[in-house]
Amino acid sequence: MTKVRLEIDSVQVHRPKKRWKLYFIILTEHPEDRDKMIVSTIPQEPFKLSQRHNNEYYFDTDQVGSEGLFIMSREMPENRELNVHIYLRHTRRTTREIGEILKNIESGIGGDAFGIAAEIAGTATVPWLVIAKKAVPMIGKILAQIPDRDFGFLSAFERFGDEFEEQTEIDREKDFTGDASLVYSWSVDR
Repeated sequence: MTKVRLEIDSVQVHRPKKRWKLYFIILTEHPEDRDKMIVSTIPQEPFKLSQRHNNEYYFDTDQVGSEGLFIMSREMPENRELNVHIYLRHTRRTTREIGEILKNIESGIGGDAFGIAAEIAGTATVPWLVIAKKAVPMIGKILAQIPDRDFGFLSAFERFGDEFEEQTEIDREKDFTGDASLVYSWSVDR
């Protein structure tokens, strides 16, 4: 059984301010039901960028055995394509509970939410809210109501082609729709 894994290697903020409390909202396809999606926030508490970070944070380092920020792992889809949206947010609050954001999304989409699932994307520690695929367009409007700074989103859609036959991990670098950029990696484990 072939598995795919997504990790975030680094994030950079392109704004003059030097102090940030950042977190990601991840939206991806449900691994077992084609009509559903799953959404979560990672990490569970925002990570802080201070002046010494110079608006850039590396989850992955050059040290042997170092890995990035684990987002998800799942079986390779039959069509060898996986759609993932990553949103970057900044909060001024000292703590930001993962459950609070998921509750906002759940109440915002109403009957198109199917509750919290654990161990659904290769991790037991991160809860995922299961939602109907048709509710995805409402996510942006719901996030706009949360009083955190929005750095936008990017699509980490991947079509696992022949390049994954020659190397098992490929890094991608993309800009968010706001003032930030991300380096993430897709891995294929056979």
